[in-house]
Amino acid sequence: MFAFLQVYSIQAVLPVMMVDFAATEVQAGMIVGATVLAIAIMSPFLGMLSDAVGRKSFIVGALLFLAIPTALIAQSSSIEWVGIWRFMQGLSVPGITVVTIAYIGEEFEGRAMTELMSFYVSGCVLGGFMGRFLLGHLHELIGWRHGYYVMTAMTLLGAIWVGKMLPSSRHFVANPNFRSAIQTLGEHVTNRYVVTACLLGACVLFSLVGCFTFINLHLADEPYQLTTGALANIFAVYLLGVVITPLSSKLLRRFGSARTVRVAIVVSMVGLLLTLVTPLWGVIIGLAIMSSGVFVTQSATISYIAVNVKKGRSLASGLYYMGYYTGGTLGAWLGGIAYARGQWSLTVWLLLFVQVLALLIASFGMIKTTVRAK
Repeated sequence: MFAFLQVYSIQAVLPVMMVDFAATEVQAGMIVGATVLAIAIMSPFLGMLSDAVGRKSFIVGALLFLAIPTALIAQSSSIEWVGIWRFMQGLSVPGITVVTIAYIGEEFEGRAMTELMSFYVSGCVLGGFMGRFLLGHLHELIGWRHGYYVMTAMTLLGAIWVGKMLPSSRHFVANPNFRSAIQTLGEHVTNRYVVTACLLGACVLFSLVGCFTFINLHLADEPYQLTTGALANIFAVYLLGVVITPLSSKLLRRFGSARTVRVAIVVSMVGLLLTLVTPLWGVIIGLAIMSSGVFVTQSATISYIAVNVKKGRSLASGLYYMGYYTGGTLGAWLGGIAYARGQWSLTVWLLLFVQVLALLIASFGMIKTTVRAK
């Protein structure tokens, strides 16, 4: 939750920042994408480093580092500086996310691991909601700059809490051999399980970032003209993911990853189409359905790697997140171009195209697997 508190919080205040810095839609998309790009670049490397160093200390250190650029965003004098500090935020996030997935994969197995992975995704979802919700309302109370100082304090508290509460690893075995890590990397990039999961992850975050970045601009414009607080409230649809994602472990056990992902993608596509209606309540229902499908897909894809990849788990998770966040970066960039040229309707058709690609990858790339119950 504390990792994702910062990643997407800026979406709630994008319309305000565009006015403050006289930024274009593409620039707005890229300050969202800056964090996502840094996460994509760093994910495999921090995974390899964690395989050599350890888990808990890495997670706590990454959280402490995350607080620094979060505070510096409040000092930004231009949209370019916001982008730089957003990029710096992204450098530390994989030290939390990638390493946590590896930690769960090592400490638990079978049904327990699958359920914990779904709760991990729920925490990510909750953090994504809380960041947007808090910063949107903090802007209305004290302005977005002071709001970022509050977010910094929350991140520091999170680091202290994790340091105190997270149990130390019991099954971690250090692998400081760099040559061995490179060999494992070579095996992973030709592993069908890893490659398929990476491609699916890219499509998942492309859809999520593209949708929830530019729906803000759509709803801040005519005929809705929502304030930052109202936009923050829209993100309450994210909370459905907190409830639905743990339930996805039951679907995975019954139907397997491949079938679950295919159904979830179709559900997400239906939700996207619903956001094209005019009434605000229809748009909100569409966002709820779309995001729920995406969260189930993400949970199923992460479990797919955890169940089928036994060697170099942290590196495999890092590669997955590299693909995942590369997709998110492209979603922020191409979504900005689509919105600038055709507003929300063209953005939706771009996102639907990517989800059709995800459906094809799931149909032809995923090996049908079921999760063993233990």
